[in-house]
Amino acid sequence: MQSFKYTITDPVGIHARPAGNLVKVIKEFASAVTISGNGKTVDAKKLMSVMTLGIRQGQEVELTFEGPDEETACAEVERYMKENI
Repeated sequence: MQSFKYTITDPVGIHARPAGNLVKVIKEFASAVTISGNGKTVDAKKLMSVMTLGIRQGQEVELTFEGPDEETACAEVERYMKENI
């Protein structure tokens, strides 16, 4: 199992467009991915679930990866978030 924590820097947080793009990136991997924030944990491959977290700028999220490509998935998603969210 791999995981990382990230503090959101996007001024509007994880709203529709960033959430959709994040889910799109995560769906490229076979590993199960969860995202935790605001006291909830959801399947990061489901757009509506990610949006229900209501993550705003300055809040911390934790993403957890478990599966055959977890190391690659963790590195790629962390890179994507640092560049885009």
